[in-house]
Amino acid sequence: MPKVNFTFSSTNSLQLTLLLLFFQITFYSKDLKGQERIDILIVGGGASGCAAAIQAGKLQAKVILVEEGTWLGGMLTSSGVSAIDGNHNLPSGIWGEFRERIYKHYGGAQNVSTGWVSNTLFEPHIGNKIFKEWIREFSSVNTMFETSVKKIYWNQNVWSVDLIRHGKVVSITAKFIIDATELGDVSAQLGYPHFIGMDDQQRFKEDEAPLVSNDIIQDLTYVAILKDYGKGTDKRIQRPKDYNPAIFDCACTHADPITTQKAIIDCEKMLDYGKLPNRKYMINWPNCGNDFYLNIIEANKNNRLASIHQAKERTLEFIYYLQNDLGYRNLGLADDEFPTEDLLPIIPYYRESRRFISETMLSLPYVKAPYNQPYRFYQTGIAVGDYPIDHHHKKNLAAPTIDFLKIRVPSYNIPLGSLIPKGSTNLIVAEKSIGVSNIVNGATRLQPVVLGIGQGAGAIAAIAAQQNQNLQTLNIREVQQTLLNHNAYIMPFIDIDLNNRHFKVIQRIGATGIIKGTGVPYKWANQTWFYPDQSISEYELVEGLRNLYPQMTNFWEASGNPLTIAFLQHILKELNNQLTYEDIQKIWSANDLGVISGTNQPLNRLQASVLIDAILKPFEIAIDFNGMPKHY
Repeated sequence: MPKVNFTFSSTNSLQLTLLLLFFQITFYSKDLKGQERIDILIVGGGASGCAAAIQAGKLQAKVILVEEGTWLGGMLTSSGVSAIDGNHNLPSGIWGEFRERIYKHYGGAQNVSTGWVSNTLFEPHIGNKIFKEWIREFSSVNTMFETSVKKIYWNQNVWSVDLIRHGKVVSITAKFIIDATELGDVSAQLGYPHFIGMDDQQRFKEDEAPLVSNDIIQDLTYVAILKDYGKGTDKRIQRPKDYNPAIFDCACTHADPITTQKAIIDCEKMLDYGKLPNRKYMINWPNCGNDFYLNIIEANKNNRLASIHQAKERTLEFIYYLQNDLGYRNLGLADDEFPTEDLLPIIPYYRESRRFISETMLSLPYVKAPYNQPYRFYQTGIAVGDYPIDHHHKKNLAAPTIDFLKIRVPSYNIPLGSLIPKGSTNLIVAEKSIGVSNIVNGATRLQPVVLGIGQGAGAIAAIAAQQNQNLQTLNIREVQQTLLNHNAYIMPFIDIDLNNRHFKVIQRIGATGIIKGTGVPYKWANQTWFYPDQSISEYELVEGLRNLYPQMTNFWEASGNPLTIAFLQHILKELNNQLTYEDIQKIWSANDLGVISGTNQPLNRLQASVLIDAILKPFEIAIDFNGMPKHY
């Protein structure tokens, strides 16, 4: 059912109330046991939970989004990590939409490019406001704040769930659950196996991993948002009990670990890293700053809260250092950000979670060289990322000394199967709990990627619920096409953007592997190029087609010469397609491919892609979680 808009006035208030009640009953009908019946329960209102709810709402699925707190956005808002890392040139789907809403609020991109690492920075409370308003646009999505999960069990092909809200039990049934919790708590409660900590080299064939696995995870951070209260003000906090300024001695020393530039000492540069609009500063500084080592993933709620207090204290010590030892007395905790007594964020910034054993485990070889692996995970992509492999381990002296940033990778995509725990039919994992190796988690944990993961999860669940399918029978290509229809990238091509009329075609052809991209590790924003204007050889095209069409297995007539229309027609005949030159002319003209001069005209990669997509429709060939055609 589409969203319905109402105009409120005193004369129609009763009518409006009755209509709202009708729609609530329609969307959240009850079964014979009095339980709310929905399509999707999303547990966790963080980055991926919000994105999943928005995407499912776009598809008009019946959704309940459960959040223990009162904010939405997770690490982008509740954790205060409101300086976006990565994907500036890959504004995929909901990430791109969120950024546009940020731009609109602040009056343009130039007003949020206030730091020197991130291109988009904003105040956390504005992000929370945007997510809440955005989700309210979908009448099929209901958000339940201050609500936690008491019990989940599988019953008669649906999930039966008891929720606790304000001390009362609310019972629902859901076709699908998306675990969007910060640490993968729902999937763990249900007994799905997972990894925690560093993998050994053998687990995922990663030579860069330690020889022996361990349970060491990345440092977390209790971020702070400081505000400049003006020259001459004194916003110093009370000296923390265990304050030791030596911990922060090198906080102002900075060197780019990727470009290995010479280190400089610049305290203003340290602060400007997280400079937000409206004279605020995000304090999330790893170098002799407020990173802190805690592994509380398997701890219960009470023990987590007690341990997190240590991370809070470290951040307060760092604030005291900034105010007293460095002289920034005018910078105090922002009093207009978080609804907390101590003015610190609602939750810490968790960089790492449980990693569930999933249908697809994305490991370093598949990120570094996706086209040269036994399986074609890249063909199943549902989200993209371009950030380097960035791990924070400086606060745990027991952590192996691995320079993860020296592991250079191109941009990459997230396989659909990484969101599905092994054998799962009706549970999807999101946030940072997807099926990746510990090393790869250092890239997939970033905000835009997690938003993309959530969008993918929402599309998967909505399509499966509405078609009464389970996750093992889902049509991967249908999910991908749905994401493309909502401006999401499934391939990380940097040179064909959303404004290009052939964006979807190139994404589809790239995801079939018929014409491949070229990956480039590049500073802090890695790349993959499609090179649409470059020529393509006969051999390159035939090799790409072999992976999908058995008829091409023993076809050996291709040379290294440029592909022409005539040779394309020859290939098509092998595939039982008798397309005439006049037919090709019509496709050419309809897709604005430039001047066509005859059958001997060489084709570039874009022209070949458009013709193949229109004629053969290879994206319609069903694939499995490994990206392999199901007909093989």
